[in-house]
Amino acid sequence: MTPEEIAALPYRPCVGVMMVNAAGEVFVGQRSDTPEPAWQMPQGGIDPGETPQVAALRELREETGVTPDLVSVEAETDDWIAYDLPHDLVPRIWKGRFRGQEQKWFLMRFRGRDEQIDIAAEHEEFSAWRWLPIDEVEAAIVPFKRAVYAQVVAAFRDRLAAG
Repeated sequence: MTPEEIAALPYRPCVGVMMVNAAGEVFVGQRSDTPEPAWQMPQGGIDPGETPQVAALRELREETGVTPDLVSVEAETDDWIAYDLPHDLVPRIWKGRFRGQEQKWFLMRFRGRDEQIDIAAEHEEFSAWRWLPIDEVEAAIVPFKRAVYAQVVAAFRDRLAAG
């Protein structure tokens, strides 16, 4: 695909979840589809008929095993945050229909115990997970998503300590 063709593509509507524990640390998972370190927070597409918050709770359950009763939704980003995929990935992801994603992010406080997190799923997104201090999140993320994560961290930082 040419850069012009890619620029003409729409963004995929998506949600993301910054799940934090009582200490204000952020859940990140190691993507299972790449051998190189590629940590990210839970995220995924919005299904037809879903609100962004319903999609965020569904994605969290699918990717981490964390059910809605184990979290409280504390905030959401005011705006949608978009990112472009690297051009070489566009034809290989989502059948080349999207140039990247436009995401609504939610801050959720985890009220459960670590043993209630279960990343084993039918379509396993993560091969490992950990809690990271907020100041380490952006550096752990693949480079093309770092600007998004910087915006998410900035949007929710003030609410992290209040647990």
